[in-house]
Amino acid sequence: MAQFEHSIMRSAVWNLAGFTFDGQGIRPDSVKAERQAEGLAIMDAEFVTLVEVSPLSHIETLAQKLRDEYGVDYNHTILEQPESSLHIGFLHKPGIEVENARFVPGSEGNYARGRRAIAVDVRLEGFKAIVVGVHLKSGRGKDEQELRDTQCRAIGDWLSTVRETPGYGHHMLLLMGDFNMIPGQDSSNFHHLGGDDVMDFASSWDLQDRWSHILEAGRANLLDGFAISRTWSKDYIRGSLRLFPMHWSMYADREHPGMGRERFREEVSDHLPFIASFRLF
Repeated sequence: MAQFEHSIMRSAVWNLAGFTFDGQGIRPDSVKAERQAEGLAIMDAEFVTLVEVSPLSHIETLAQKLRDEYGVDYNHTILEQPESSLHIGFLHKPGIEVENARFVPGSEGNYARGRRAIAVDVRLEGFKAIVVGVHLKSGRGKDEQELRDTQCRAIGDWLSTVRETPGYGHHMLLLMGDFNMIPGQDSSNFHHLGGDDVMDFASSWDLQDRWSHILEAGRANLLDGFAISRTWSKDYIRGSLRLFPMHWSMYADREHPGMGRERFREEVSDHLPFIASFRLF
């Protein structure tokens, strides 16, 4: 195992906006692929949950570009969604053990083409966690909220069961992804997703920025989410969860640092990442 010489591990989550009307996803030779690799290199998180990976091979494309163009090594873990071309995967630096990738049973809910949540076991030194990546049903109407309820209930029940499972009782539970839920509006979704009072939605109370999704009209919503278990979560460094300002960190060109929301939405993604830190000591 590669040696990991840090006192903290930074964990991020990012929706790559892989949806395309032709279903082909992000081309490996596209501007979007190049700029996403650049953004990931700037963020430089040790563990990254990626949402809307499309095509499935896009995670390999990003890992290769990061290695070849920026000298940053990542391993990757991903499962192919049975009913969707939008996948959930994980990038993780050497030295981090990521094992036992599996779908959360029933997490597509009553949505026939729903994306299933993916769980992995993560270990780094004394840090032990089960990370669950999600991409819930989009839409702001009542019908969409009710579909999300069925997905959230399945995931919340699974988390409650894991919390009581021998061998996993001392693991932190990390839930992150594109919730497509807005705090204060989708109350039933949050209620079911939290399980039997298992999860603590840090993105609702420990995040200074209140937006992550960039709309075409220029407005923004907080659709992405980050939750930690109420127990065995002391490794989370309070105050560390933040919106990573990738649009401000990247160059528009070499003479002009900072892209702005509109250009970032066009060239990179319509979502900005979250990043949080965890103690390893």
